[in-house]
Amino acid sequence: MKLYTRTGDKGQTSLIGGRVRKDDARVEAYGTIDELNSFVGVAAAEAAKHEGLAELVDRLIVIQHELFDCGSDLAYAKEGAPLKLDAEPASRLEEWIDEYTEEAPELLKFILPGGTALSSALHACRTVCRRAERRVVSLALAASHPVSEDVQAYLNRLSDFFFAAARVANARLGVADTEYERSAEVFRTGKSKGSGKQ
Repeated sequence: MKLYTRTGDKGQTSLIGGRVRKDDARVEAYGTIDELNSFVGVAAAEAAKHEGLAELVDRLIVIQHELFDCGSDLAYAKEGAPLKLDAEPASRLEEWIDEYTEEAPELLKFILPGGTALSSALHACRTVCRRAERRVVSLALAASHPVSEDVQAYLNRLSDFFFAAARVANARLGVADTEYERSAEVFRTGKSKGSGKQ
């Protein structure tokens, strides 16, 4: 099997059910999700280097499969196609977010991405995930047929998950988060459930 097809040499690519330009909003949306999936793979590989993070590795691999589902659901050129992602994964992400938020140190101020290499990788996932969400929202406004609301909700929860996971990674590896030095105390209600969306 050859990896190149030459069919895209003139700036078009195939969706499920049609062909579009490579800068089409639908291609941009699922392409950004594919980019995110690659960053999640980097984070999973980094997490696998450390003891005590096996459940995080497992969760990141689950997320990779679900991101593939998201991309597949966005790749249909016609309305009415069967979708792979439903509402359950977003609900599960909420449970994981709550679990990690309870484990991490209390959050009072905005923090900088960083600390350990793993936390930095998870923060990179968070920011790419936000961009993917923005691309999907743009697609939903411009698309000729509906875009899955479950995909939109999943990406919204997923960026929060990466923030919570990044903080837990630092905590378990014994490295403190770095507070943004000009931040006020923006999280004031004890153990914050905030997502850190700065």
